[in-house]
Amino acid sequence: MRELRKTQVAIIGGGPAGLTTATSLAGVADVLLLEREAELGGIPRHSNHWGYGWRDLRTVLTGPAYARRLAGKAAESGAHLLTSAMVTGWDERRLEVTTPTGLLTVEADAIVLATGARERPRAARRIPGDRPAGVYTTGELQNQVHLFGHRIGQRAVVVGSELVSWSAVLTLRHAGVKTVLMTSARPAAETYAAVALAGRVAFGVPVATHTTVTRVIGKGRVEGVEVLDHSTGQTRVVACDTVIFTADWIPDHELAAQLGLPLQPGSLAPLVDAALRTELPGVFAAGNLLHPVDTADNAALDGRQVAASVRGWLADQAAPAAGVRVEPTGPLLWVAPGLVRPGTPQPVRGRLVGWVSEYRRFPTVVARQDGKQIGSVRTPWPAAPGRIFRIPNAVLAEVNPAGSPVQLSLAG
Repeated sequence: MRELRKTQVAIIGGGPAGLTTATSLAGVADVLLLEREAELGGIPRHSNHWGYGWRDLRTVLTGPAYARRLAGKAAESGAHLLTSAMVTGWDERRLEVTTPTGLLTVEADAIVLATGARERPRAARRIPGDRPAGVYTTGELQNQVHLFGHRIGQRAVVVGSELVSWSAVLTLRHAGVKTVLMTSARPAAETYAAVALAGRVAFGVPVATHTTVTRVIGKGRVEGVEVLDHSTGQTRVVACDTVIFTADWIPDHELAAQLGLPLQPGSLAPLVDAALRTELPGVFAAGNLLHPVDTADNAALDGRQVAASVRGWLADQAAPAAGVRVEPTGPLLWVAPGLVRPGTPQPVRGRLVGWVSEYRRFPTVVARQDGKQIGSVRTPWPAAPGRIFRIPNAVLAEVNPAGSPVQLSLAG
């Protein structure tokens, strides 16, 4: 028999964005948070290194400590937290949920999607070769090491050179595995130069740029990978027993797609405005579902932003005005929020979040609408592949809400 449960706010996802949303709303609304995993906290709970919590908690914690802190605050707030609860379907604001104790139908006045993002596994990247054991994404690796204490191997190749790639190196080091190579298809490592330098010096990890893994080799267990050097066109085999595919993020957008919410072409994330409202009244989205992938504390700040919007919706349930789409062009692949509506607040930290395909040193972001330039801002930081590019929202200050879509481009 299916149980019916009514709530004012249903939050799908128990990572930093979802937990922060629950904590922020629990004092003023009946809140039910649904998390498909057995534990709350999202990715940070198995990312056992320092660097979490500065922007939202004003402290620096390890990933597991940060996850516990957010989960504890949500529990203390009075929000109802339901783990091992998989949302299998929905129709507007009616959710179908499978739990260990049976089937549940949840009816809510407002729904917040905070389902996060994931790395594309090897199969999605179409890397040919054998199908041996010893191939992981970063999340799978950290689960095996930090949650289950499993032995991994002895020699690893890490595919990718973003921040999360170095997180994988730290996990491998914790497990006693030597990282013998990190590969990047780009001319320079995607992460910050200081991080890459520290990793090479402290851990002795060689980083091969202009390089891709073209084949996985091994019967039963990984024995090596074939690596192509794009500068020379030559291939070589690197001996290893473990391969970690990192980065190449995609939002967990299946529920959004199932409901027919508009998705942004570049990121496949739900289209939202700065208040984090989707195109469906009463349905909101937050966190790395929208910007795969930003830091956990920035995702948590989304939780505060969306909580304020949900409170406004519960007060009057007024449908928002029509919005103007923001269309990135050139090396700017996607931008969030991707919708400008009149009367919305500033986006989190007063900045749009974007992703680029080419390195640009201190670029100028240009906004054009109806054939003319309406905004321009030069950033004092670079735009670089493999990491978030923040754009001051001032570039959209002169958007005409009755005009055509806005094109955002980079100059310089």
